[in-house]
Amino acid sequence: MKCYVIPAPKGIDSLTLVERPDPTPGPRQVLVQVKATSLNYRDLLTIEAQYARSAPKPDLIPLSDGAGEVVAVGPGVSRVKVGDRVAGCFMQRWFGGAISESAMPSAMGGAIDGMLTELAVLEEEGVVKLPAHLSYEEGATLPCAAVTAWNALVEIGHIKAGDVVQIQGTGGVSIFALQFARLFGARVIGTSSSAAKAERLKQMGAEAVIDYRATPDWDQEALKLTGGRGADITVEVGGAGTLPRSFMATRLGGSIAVIGLLSGMATLDPMPILRRNLKVQGLYVGSTQMFEAMNRAIEANGLKPVIDKVFPFAEAKAAYQHLKSQKHFGKIVISHA
Repeated sequence: MKCYVIPAPKGIDSLTLVERPDPTPGPRQVLVQVKATSLNYRDLLTIEAQYARSAPKPDLIPLSDGAGEVVAVGPGVSRVKVGDRVAGCFMQRWFGGAISESAMPSAMGGAIDGMLTELAVLEEEGVVKLPAHLSYEEGATLPCAAVTAWNALVEIGHIKAGDVVQIQGTGGVSIFALQFARLFGARVIGTSSSAAKAERLKQMGAEAVIDYRATPDWDQEALKLTGGRGADITVEVGGAGTLPRSFMATRLGGSIAVIGLLSGMATLDPMPILRRNLKVQGLYVGSTQMFEAMNRAIEANGLKPVIDKVFPFAEAKAAYQHLKSQKHFGKIVISHA
């Protein structure tokens, strides 16, 4: 089989196409012919040796997100069968419940090999069936960004109709959060420094989008937009550069799901958390059961992921470069066809 590996994470040019023997599924494992993959910001950090969690395994096959067809199953498999259209789960060993120490080393495209390959062996409990109306390219966008957004809003935020959700920027998590929030009947306030991207957020249902460069005190603007109350749920992807304002833009007793560190790390003053009685929780994607619940909602409502551009398998490096340019709106996909 053909697959891409990262012999040593020294930048996008270190991505190397190689030939490896076709793998065989073991007990309770499935073999997936990968049809499409998608990129996340984590993938760029990994190949540039900037990912803080841990060093990737040697000769890592990158990318956590992919979808394809089951072409073989190992002994004892009962959840899926040959011919099923599936997506791999970000963590191969987090089926349900609270995250455990045993799940952490099973994150694809980092601790273990990922999906930028023709064939992938996955755990039986580490795959989910795709919603029937989605293509492989659309299904490949779901495992990381969509499940993260679902976890933030549903599992942590307990979203309900009429809630106000604050999102930041136009990355994959934020766009999925907008789509899911509207699905639940919530109001959405966004931030973006791009007028064109802000307009697209509004077209997708955002009530207002604040230009954080023109309005550095965007938390005060968010308070004005909510009658001084603040957001019920903030999907926080910025890190140290945005968290202090997220504290102030979230209502008393509201929830902040801490997901990303796009603006870096620093020491933070915990006083606003105490005084505003905030529920601040970090999250690391989500479980197989969360993924399945999300897919039921996606299928029931005909929701379609937003895809910016699809690259052919031979142009995987170009897909990475497009992600690095930050010019995209929506997910960047690689077709393996």
